[in-house]
Amino acid sequence: MDFLKDLHYDDPLLNMATVLVAGIIGGEVFAAIRLPKVTGWIATGIVLRQLKLPGMDTSVDPKCLDAFLPYMHFVLGFIAFTVGATLYFASLRNTGRRITLLLLGEAILTPIIVAAILFFGAGLIGRGDVMTKEPTILLAAIAIAGAPGTTVLVVQEARARGVLTKTLLAAIGLIDMVAVAVFVFVTTFLGDKLGWQHAIQSVGVQFGVTFAIGTVCSLVAILLTRTVVSPAFLGPTMVAVVFGAWGFAAGFGTSGGILACTFAGIIVTNLRHDLVRSCEAYLKSISGVLFALFFTFAGMRLDFSLVPTAAGLVVLYFVARLIGKCVGAYVAMTLADVTASVRANLGIALLPHGGVAVGLILLVASDSSGFSDDVKSLVNTVGLAALAVNQLLGPSATRFALNRSGESSKDRARLLDFLQEQRIQIGLTADTKEEVIRTLSALLYKTSQLEITQDEFVERVLDRENLETTCVGEGLMIPHAILDEGAEMRGVLGISKKGLDFDAADGHRVRAVLLLATPEVERKRHLQILSAFATAITRDTNLAEQLYNARSAAHAYDVLHADEQMDLNYFLEDAADQAGLRES
Repeated sequence: MDFLKDLHYDDPLLNMATVLVAGIIGGEVFAAIRLPKVTGWIATGIVLRQLKLPGMDTSVDPKCLDAFLPYMHFVLGFIAFTVGATLYFASLRNTGRRITLLLLGEAILTPIIVAAILFFGAGLIGRGDVMTKEPTILLAAIAIAGAPGTTVLVVQEARARGVLTKTLLAAIGLIDMVAVAVFVFVTTFLGDKLGWQHAIQSVGVQFGVTFAIGTVCSLVAILLTRTVVSPAFLGPTMVAVVFGAWGFAAGFGTSGGILACTFAGIIVTNLRHDLVRSCEAYLKSISGVLFALFFTFAGMRLDFSLVPTAAGLVVLYFVARLIGKCVGAYVAMTLADVTASVRANLGIALLPHGGVAVGLILLVASDSSGFSDDVKSLVNTVGLAALAVNQLLGPSATRFALNRSGESSKDRARLLDFLQEQRIQIGLTADTKEEVIRTLSALLYKTSQLEITQDEFVERVLDRENLETTCVGEGLMIPHAILDEGAEMRGVLGISKKGLDFDAADGHRVRAVLLLATPEVERKRHLQILSAFATAITRDTNLAEQLYNARSAAHAYDVLHADEQMDLNYFLEDAADQAGLRES
C-alpha cells in the first residue's frame, strides 16, 4: 500500500468535482426552502472558502482559484454572448424608448444617487475621513453593473414572462456595457488628469476595438456555417465565437472580454438568429453544470471576513445602490409611461451584482490603476463585501420582483403567445380595409418569418375578406389567411383609438384589428382564438375599453396577458387538462 503515499489529491479536476457536488447539494437545499438555486450555489462557495479542498492544507486561498479562471471566463463570456443575443432588433420593436430611458437612468441617476449617499452618509457614521472623492466616484461607477448570469438564471427558474421580464432581459447586458463605459471614463479622468475629452476617447477606443473583435469573430463563424460547417457543428462553432472574442479582447481585462462577447451575440442574433438557438440548444444539457460550478466558484471568491472591518460603509453602499437602482428605474419607466407594476418592481429586479463588478474592482486594485494604496484597499474592501451581500440577497430580490409583478410562472404555452409586444401597433390609421391589411402585413413580416411572400399573403387575406367580412362587432375585426406550410401561428394587432369606419354590421367603428397567419396544422387553435377574442371583446366592455384605449404596445400587452383575462388568453395545458377531464 506504499503507492498510496505517492498519490496527489490536488488535481484541478478533483477540486472542480468537489466544488460541483457541494454546489449542487447547496442549490437543492435552497430550492427546497423556496429560494433561488443560484443563492444556494453562492452561499455554498462562501462556506467552501473556509474549508479544505483536497490537497490544500488551509482554507482556500483566492489565488488558488486563478487556476480555474479560463473556465470562469468561458462561462462569463457565454453569459455575455447569450445576453447580447437577446437584443434581437426585430423583437425589440416598441421597447426602444423605455430601454434608452432606463440606460440613461442607470448612467446618470444611479451613480449620482450612490455617490451622494456615500459621501454625505459616510460623514454621518463617522467615516467621512476615508470616503473621499476618488473612492466615492469609483464605487458609484461600479454600482451601475448588474449580474446578467444571475438575472437570466432567476428568470428561467421563475418561468417569468411579461413586460418587466422583457425589459429586464433586454437591458441587463446593456447596463453592464454602460457600467464599463462610465468606469473607463472616471478612471481615466481621475487617473491621468488629461481632462474629460481624453476620458471619452478612452471609452471610444475600448468599445470600438471590442466591437470590431466581436463583429469579426461573428462574421467568420457565420461564413463557416454557410460554407464548411455541417448543421451538427453549429453549436460548437458558436462556442468557438465565445472563446475567440474573449481571447482577442483579453488585453482589455475582464471588461473587454465581456464587451466583445456581448457584441458577438448582438451581431449573430441579428444576422443569423437560428445560430443563437443552436448554441443554446448545444449547451442546454450541461447548463446546470456550467452555472452551478461558476456561481459556486464565484462564492468562493467572496470574503465575508471583510465585512466587520467596514460594516458601516458596506451597509451604506448596499442601501445606496438599492435606492439608486430603484429611483433610476422608477423615473425612467415613468417617463416611458409603462404600467405601475413595472415601475414599482424593475429597480428591485436589478439588484444582483456580479461578474463585471468583480472585474472592475480588481482593475482598481491592480498595480497599473494609478490609485493610492488607501483608495485601492477601501474600494476592494467595501466593494467586495457589499458584492457578497448583493450576491446572496440579489437573486431573491429579483425573484420577489417577478412574483410581485405577477410575471412568475407565465412562461407556459398560452393561446396568444404569438401576440408579443413587438407585434402590437398603437395609433393605427387607414381609410380602407385593404390599407389596414397592408399596413399590418408589413408589421407582420418585420417581426415574423413566413413561408410565402408578403404580396401573396395580402392577396389571400383580401380574398377571404371579400367572401365575408371579418368585422365581428363591438369594434373588433379579425382578417386572416390559412397557409399551406408552417408550424406555428403568427399574427399582429393594430389598435385605433378613434376607430376606423368600415361599415360594420353593428354600426360600430373598428377599434382593434387582429391579423392572423395560420398554418393548416394550427386550424384548431385558429378557431379557438377567433372564438375567445370575439367572445371576450363583445361580452366584456371593460376589457374592450382597456384594450382600445391602451397608451402603448406594452400597455396593450399587459391588458391581454393579465391574469384577469384567463378566459381570453388561457394556458393551453390547463385547457387540455380540462378537456381531458370532460372526456373522461
